[in-house]
Amino acid sequence: MSNEQPKIPQATAKRLPLYYRFLKNLHASGKQRVSSAELSEAVKVDSATIRRDFSYFGALGKKGYGYNVNYLLSFFRKTLDQDEITEVALFGVGNLGTAFLNYNFSKNNNTKIVVAFDVDPEKVGKEVGGVPVYHLDELEEKLGDITVAILTVPAQVAQPITDRLVQRGIKGILNFTPARLNVPENIRVHHIDLAVELQSLVYFLKHYSNDQ
Repeated sequence: MSNEQPKIPQATAKRLPLYYRFLKNLHASGKQRVSSAELSEAVKVDSATIRRDFSYFGALGKKGYGYNVNYLLSFFRKTLDQDEITEVALFGVGNLGTAFLNYNFSKNNNTKIVVAFDVDPEKVGKEVGGVPVYHLDELEEKLGDITVAILTVPAQVAQPITDRLVQRGIKGILNFTPARLNVPENIRVHHIDLAVELQSLVYFLKHYSNDQ
């Protein structure tokens, strides 16, 4: 996000792309304005939270009128740097990695996987989803100025790869491995363990199924 933007809570920052996606859909449908209640129903975030999130950026709407869709869309596009493409490197072209390459964030205007790495000779030197796959040994040579990486590798090699990425100036890592990565404080890591998320979902279904 732009340095000119105010410092906002991390929970709010995580919801901004969700708002932006819905606003894009509204704009495409020709809708001119939207209320916080409508936003709430669409993105499954309560109205009070939406109003509080928006309040961090000043007066984005008018009481009794709601929010102007075109204005919000333009505002969040700028806030999320949608006009600037962020290039991403992917490590591990297995089943999950291949799915990422084929999908390649097609619904996001500003994020694109441009290079992938693996050690499988059947994959190295080929393209998957139009993305070239290089051998892991070529990391330092082929990474270029990329500062964001996705890890879909076996857990035991996640830390060694991370150490090399840190040395190459990586700033953010989306980690799909069970490994908990050790990185310097200036490196941002988001851990996404699908097995843990599924286990958590099943637990809540069993123990909180009657809660509203």
